[in-house]
Amino acid sequence: MKRTDMKTTILKYSAALLTIALVFNTGCKKYLDQVPNDRETIEQVFKKKGPSEQYLANVYSYIDDEADQWNSNPWLGNADEADVTWSKYTIYALNIGNISAGNALFDTWGYYYKGIRSATYFLNHIDGNAEILALNGQQLIDQYKAEARFLRAYYYFLLMRQYGPVVLMGEKEIPADATADAMQLPRSPYDDCVNYVSTELDKAAAVLPRIPSNNGQPSDAQYGRATVGMALALKARLLLYAASPLYNGNADFSGFKTLDGKLLINQSYDIQKWKKAADAAKAVIDMGLYSLYKDPSGDPIKSYQGIFLQPWNTEQIFVRKSNGLPNFDVNAMPRQAGGWNGIGVTQEQVDAYFMTDGRPIKESSLYSETGFTSVNGVQIYNMYINREPRFYASVTYNNSVFQGGTMQAPAPISFFASGPNGKNGHPTDWTKTGYLVRKNVAPQTNAGSGGTGAQQQRPEILFRLGEIYLDYAEALNEYAPGNPDIVKYLNLIRDRAGIPQYGNGTNALSVPSAQLDMRTRIWQERRVELAFEEIRWFDIRRWKIASQVMGDVHGMDISKDDNSFYKRVVASNHLFRSPASYWFPVSQYDLDREKLMVQNPGW
Repeated sequence: MKRTDMKTTILKYSAALLTIALVFNTGCKKYLDQVPNDRETIEQVFKKKGPSEQYLANVYSYIDDEADQWNSNPWLGNADEADVTWSKYTIYALNIGNISAGNALFDTWGYYYKGIRSATYFLNHIDGNAEILALNGQQLIDQYKAEARFLRAYYYFLLMRQYGPVVLMGEKEIPADATADAMQLPRSPYDDCVNYVSTELDKAAAVLPRIPSNNGQPSDAQYGRATVGMALALKARLLLYAASPLYNGNADFSGFKTLDGKLLINQSYDIQKWKKAADAAKAVIDMGLYSLYKDPSGDPIKSYQGIFLQPWNTEQIFVRKSNGLPNFDVNAMPRQAGGWNGIGVTQEQVDAYFMTDGRPIKESSLYSETGFTSVNGVQIYNMYINREPRFYASVTYNNSVFQGGTMQAPAPISFFASGPNGKNGHPTDWTKTGYLVRKNVAPQTNAGSGGTGAQQQRPEILFRLGEIYLDYAEALNEYAPGNPDIVKYLNLIRDRAGIPQYGNGTNALSVPSAQLDMRTRIWQERRVELAFEEIRWFDIRRWKIASQVMGDVHGMDISKDDNSFYKRVVASNHLFRSPASYWFPVSQYDLDREKLMVQNPGW
C-alpha cells in the first residue's frame, strides 16, 4: 500500500511562526511538495519570512504518524509481540506473505524521498532571505537550515531501517522537468549511508538549540521542533543498528552488490562500531537535559504509564505533536469500554515479562501455571500473579480490572468466548490472543462505538531516554564487557520498573559475568521496557533472530468459556522468509524508473 500525500504538520507553531495549517490532499501538486518549475514563484517564497517558514513546516510534515499500526505501519503487528486482529487491513496481507515488488506493501520509498528533496531545496535556497535577515541577521536562518538538515537525515534513517542501503542524493536538486537519465543513481553501501547521515546529524547538532526556541528564546509552543537532543538520539539509534550483526560483517549478504559489483553490506566485523554507538548514546545522557520519568507517588505502574500519558515529561526526547494515538486507544480497548478489541498481545510477549523477584518466568520460583488466586473477589489465573509492574501497566489479560473509554466504573475484562469481549459477541472485533495492549492507552479516550468522542491528545514518543540507556548498555557490553556502566544503566531502568537490580539493593540479583549472559539480560530488558514502541521489529532483525522468534504466535484458547481457556494455542502466523523479510522490497515502479537500482535480496 502506498503512502498517500495526505500530510498534516506536526508542529503547532506560534502565531509569529506559522499562521496557515498545511494539509495536502492526495494527488495535489503544490510548490511545497516538489521542486517547482516556476522559478519566479519559488524565488519569491524564499525572499519572505512567512512563506519560507511554511515551506519548512512542510518539510516537517513528512515525519510519519506511527499510531496506525494496521494500515500505515507494520512494526507492531508484524513482530512477535502483538497481533492485529482484522484481516481487512494491510498488516494481515504482510503477515501471510502477500507482498512483492509488484505489490509493495507499506511502500515509503518515494514518500521519504519527497521529504528529502524538500529539505535539500530548503537548505539550498533559504540563505539570503531578506525579511529574516532584517530581523536578526543569520542566526535564525542557520537554525532553520539545521532543522532541515536534521529532518533530511531522519528521513534517510527511516528509509535505511526499512530498506537497508539507499540512494544518497547529497546536495543535488532534481528539477521537476528532469529527464529519466538525469535521475539515475545507484544505491550506496550501507556503511556509506551511515557515515553520511551521522555526519549530517553532527552538523545539525552543532547549530540546533538545546531546548525548543523561537527567535533564540525558549518557547513551550515550539515543542516538537528539532533540538540537539533529537539529533544526538537519532545518531545513537543509527549507530547501534549499524554495529549490529545484520550490518556489521554479515557474510549472509556477500552477494548483495550494485550493478558494478560494489558490496552493499560490509563483510568484515568491526568492534569499533560498537564503541561509536556507545559514545553516541552517552552523548545524549551527558547532556544532562533528560531524566527517567517517575510518578510523584513512587508507584512503578504509574511511573511506567506516565512516560506516555504525561505530556512533555523529562524523558521524552523526540515526539510528534499531531498524531492518531486516540484512534490507537480505541483499537486497543475492549468492547466493554466502547473499543474495538483488536490489538492483541502475544503469549510470547506475556511470557517475556519478569516476576516480582526480577527473574524471567523460567528462573523464578514465583511463577505458576497451576490454579487461581482470588484478587478482590475475582479469580485470576496464577500465570498473571506476582508479575512485575510493567506487565500490569502493559497488558490487559483475562479478568484483569480495567476502566476507560465509556466505562463508568472499573470492571474485570473477560475474553471468554461468550464473555463481553469474546469472539462470539462480534463478527470481527475480538482479540485472537486473549490479551490486549494496555500500555500507552489513555483511559480518557472514548471515541469508539457508543462513545462521546472525547479523547486525550498527547504527544507520540519517537525517542525517549529509557531507550538511550539500553542502547548504551548494549553497545558497551559488545565493546567493553564488564564496564560498570553496563549494570548502572540497566539498573536505572529496573529501579524505575520496581524490580530487583543486578548486584545492588534489596533482593539483588547476581551480576552476569560473561558477555553472552549480559547480552541475554539486556535483550530481555529491551523486550520488556520498549514493548509496543515499534522497536522490537528492528531489534529482532538487526540481531538476526527474527527467523527464530517469528512464525506462529500464540495466545490463550479464546474459543473456550471455561478454564480450558488458559491453554497456549496458535493465534496467528507472522511469516518470516529469509532473506526477503529482513528488508522490504523496492517497488517495481521504482525499479523501472531507476535503472541502476538493485533489488533487496529475496525479492
